Amino acid sequence: MPHITLRDVTKTYPPRSRGGEAVTAVDGVSLEIERGDVFGIIGYSGAGKSTLVRLMNGLEPVTSGSIDIDGVDIAAISPRRLRHLRQGIGMIFQRFNLLRSRTIRGNVAYPLEVARVPRAERARRVSELLEFVGLADRADAYPEQLSGGQQQRVGIARALAADPAILLADEATSALDPDTTDEVLELLSRVNRELGITIVVIAHEMDVIARIASRVAVMERGRVVESGETYDVFTRPRTDTATRFVRTVVRALPEGDALVELRKKHEGRLFTISFTDEGVSEARVFGALARAGVDFNLVHGGVDDIQGRVYGLLTIAVRGDEQAVREAIGSIGSGVTISEVTA
Repeated sequence: MPHITLRDVTKTYPPRSRGGEAVTAVDGVSLEIERGDVFGIIGYSGAGKSTLVRLMNGLEPVTSGSIDIDGVDIAAISPRRLRHLRQGIGMIFQRFNLLRSRTIRGNVAYPLEVARVPRAERARRVSELLEFVGLADRADAYPEQLSGGQQQRVGIARALAADPAILLADEATSALDPDTTDEVLELLSRVNRELGITIVVIAHEMDVIARIASRVAVMERGRVVESGETYDVFTRPRTDTATRFVRTVVRALPEGDALVELRKKHEGRLFTISFTDEGVSEARVFGALARAGVDFNLVHGGVDDIQGRVYGLLTIAVRGDEQAVREAIGSIGSGVTISEVTA
């Protein structure tokens, strides 16, 4: 059984004023998220992804459809049972949402106080969590004394305080610089790897998804327009929305004005070479061309690492025999395709 199952989930808000129109923020979304997975949900502003998160932790009721967590439909249970179930769902926010009047220790302890955990157990758990996120030496500091990345680590520790089975990260790195983003994503990966917690990551940046999520759903106007393994969505996007996101991370094939400029600068015919086989590398491709006596220049593209797997997309300008190029690429083996750029 999947850990989280969404079936035809819709959320519609009533008109804000008399004569206005109802707004459907989430429109017929169905997803399955496996236990222990890191699942990414990506979309532009207004796509409905943050609303979907609030539905998943029961902060807002669905208009229709069902959300099952461990087989329990959270839309069909009593408020008391929902509050108990929500204790097993941790939440990380974009703006940290720390209590400024409390120390770091006090912030992490807060959900344990609400749950009436005994003082000694509370202290032990807080110390354990601050050690886990690397902030044991800042326990008595206040939020404003910490960097943004440190504050987000406090947020993660607080979210883990009640020992949740699910962690929802809503734009958890959007307010951070690139280096700090890397640190937070590595910590979330550790949470998943070492604690076995199912993580749902909401983002509008595809590189965040590429680094942490094994599966991804792409949302647009409240709907999931594409979903699947992250590697497959990156290497073979099926929709325009997914393609636009992928191009922010993976070097796309040249087109339009970029293609015109390449043709002006480089003699010969242009070929694109793509490879997904993990046994193939850029050096291997170039070596095969060199051994075949092909005169070529790399004019666009490169190799990316997506979830630990290789994806290469290269454009070369070739002067010489087309058949020699095809034979050279053919000698590399499976996982490599070549096509001439004719546009």
